[in-house]
This record gives sequence, C-alpha cells and structure tokens, in this order.
Amino acid sequence: MAKCRCIDESVAGEILMVDVVLIASSFFPRVGGVEEHVRRVASELRDRGMDVVVWTVDQGDDVPTELDGIRVHALPCPTPARSLRAVTSFAWRLPRAALQWRRMLRRDRPRILHVHCFGPNGVWATAIARIARIPIVVTSHGETFGDANGVFDQSALLRSSLRRALATADAVTACSAFTARDLESRFALSLGRASIIANGVDLNEPAGELPPDLPVHYFFALGRAVATKGFDLLLKAFACATLPSDAQLVIGGDGPELPALAALAAQLGVAERVRFLGSIGRGQVVAVAKGALAMVVSSRVESFGIVLLEGWRAGVPVIATTHGGPATLINDGVDGWLVDPFDTHALAESLSRVVDDPVEAAAIGRRGLARAGEFTWAKIAEQYADVYASVLAGQQRG
Repeated sequence: MAKCRCIDESVAGEILMVDVVLIASSFFPRVGGVEEHVRRVASELRDRGMDVVVWTVDQGDDVPTELDGIRVHALPCPTPARSLRAVTSFAWRLPRAALQWRRMLRRDRPRILHVHCFGPNGVWATAIARIARIPIVVTSHGETFGDANGVFDQSALLRSSLRRALATADAVTACSAFTARDLESRFALSLGRASIIANGVDLNEPAGELPPDLPVHYFFALGRAVATKGFDLLLKAFACATLPSDAQLVIGGDGPELPALAALAAQLGVAERVRFLGSIGRGQVVAVAKGALAMVVSSRVESFGIVLLEGWRAGVPVIATTHGGPATLINDGVDGWLVDPFDTHALAESLSRVVDDPVEAAAIGRRGLARAGEFTWAKIAEQYADVYASVLAGQQRG
C-alpha cells in the first residue's frame, strides 16, 4: 500500500495508507451541496494516496457501487420513533441493518469514520465507532438549522444523538463559523472545538450548453425550491426593483415550492420576466452563472452558501444573505454585497445597483473571482487530511 502523505512521519513513523469511510446522509444519484461535497472530497483524498470509501443512507435510490473510482455502499439506517407502527418497523429492520453494517465494517476495516451531515447516518456511525473503537470525525453542513423539514426541531432522538456524537467525536468540523456557533449554542459543543472547513469549487469545471431561450440580461438564483432558500423573498424584491424592462430573473433548481413560486410571480405581475429552469446539470450551472448580471443568494438562513462560490468562480457580482455563513465569507462592498432578504427594499436596491453601476459591479465580480481560488477542492481535502493525521497521531499517543 502507498504511504499516505497526510501523516506526519516524524510523529507516526512509516504509516501505511489511511483508510477513511465518508458516511454521507445522502449521495449520488441525488444532487445537492452535501452530495457534491462528499463526492469531490472523496476524489481529492484518493488522489492524495488515501484509500477512500463512501457509505450512504439507503433511501431506495439506485446508488452505484462505484463512482469516480470510489467504492460506494448504501446502508439501512433505521431509527426508532414514538408510534407503535414505527417501533414495530424499527424492531423488524434493526437486525438486518446491524448485519449489513457489520459486514461493511469487516469488509472495509476503516481506520477513520467521517460523518457528513448528521442524521440517521450519524446515529449509526457513532454507535459503530463506539463498539468497534474506531476514531470518528463529525462534520456539520448546517443540517441542524437548514433542513427544509426542520428535522432537528422535531426529533429528540437526533438532538440527543448529535450531542453525544459531538461530545465523544475525535474531531468536529463545520462548514462555517455560523454553523459552528449553532453547534455550540444548541448542542453543547465546547467553544472553539470545531475546525472550520468550508465548501469548495472546481475552478476548471467545464461549461455546458445554455438552456434554450435564456434571456440576454438576467439575475441568477440557484438551489432547491424550498422555503429556506428565500426565492419568494427574491421575487418580491425583483418585482419592485427599478430595472430595465429586459432584465429578467432566472431560478435554477427543482423542489416542492416551484408551483407556489410560479403563482407568486404571476400575482406580482412579473411572470413574463421570471424563468424557472428546474433541475439543471453542473455544466449548465457554470454556463448560466457566467452570463448572469449577478448571482443572488436570498436564503432565510444559509449554512455556507456554496452558490456564492459559483458566482465568484464565474466572475460575476454576488448578492448574498446576511443570515448565516455568507456574512462570514463576503467582505461587504469589496467582493460581494450582503443584504437582509427580509428587507424587500434593500434587496431590490441591490439588484438595481448592479445595473446602475456596471463599473462597480464588474470590480466586485473580479475581486470575487480572486477569492474563489481560496476554496479549491484540493485545499478542502488537504484540511480534512490534516484532521485525520491529527486524530491518528492522537490515537497512537493514547
């Protein structure tokens, strides 16, 4: 086996390649920030000489057994609930699930378990780590407050399980300082314990074909159509902004709120100036972002704001919410603009500013493009590798 470059050999000696299992709450073929993060990190860690496997929650999807040369396995993660039917289902599924986890543990023999986006995957991984005495890393992607269904508000089991996991984990990371503060304030994480490891972006991701009939001048918003993303707030601001008649709003992404958003656009009288693209591929995201007047992140709350990286990479100005991670990343008025999306007038003014002062907008875009280089996937993976090396070194000392 190749020697892993992430280990400090002065501490660990001749250490063989580190095996790490990334345990994701969701994975391909589903799309989203966590899925993309885990996929990219797995590939980068593999390129660093690490043996990486992905375990994910079995949600009935056609999960591939291999992706990008990385082995993938979907595992059942039943958790108990209060109703009699749910308890009965859990009791019936538990033995089979435990057997599958045991088999995967014996097959892969991981040296580190790394939970991404704590949910049922985290409940099971924490239990397995404790029983098998395997070091565990827990990474929060803002699921504690950004989940569209508010699962942590509803599930006492998840809340208590996360508190235990954070207390016993060998390392904790969070995608932003805002996310870390939520773990500290609501889930008893010790102050300053979480390492901040951001999301990443592929600076060389190829552009795909533009969607048909895309307008010439448009603002671009991207994300799953759920209430958290604040597309309704953006529509209200767009409707009252002072803009040229040919300036349109393009929203990319699928989700349950699309019909309601289309109805709102009609109610506001801007239906003919709003284009809903639905689900679009990665290459199309690159292409649409490059042609936008600005990238707009109008979320009610945002753990990090990976969409703002899409805007920075495209070299277009970014307008982002003050609620959450973006406020810890963007230098307001320098490499982007921060605005409270609940303030319709302020958000409308930020849209108008892009058109009214193209020189300033272009400068904002250039400075954002320069910032994008700080968030390459290679740099993100390197930070995780450093965490693993520290955990393993601590294990040896112990």
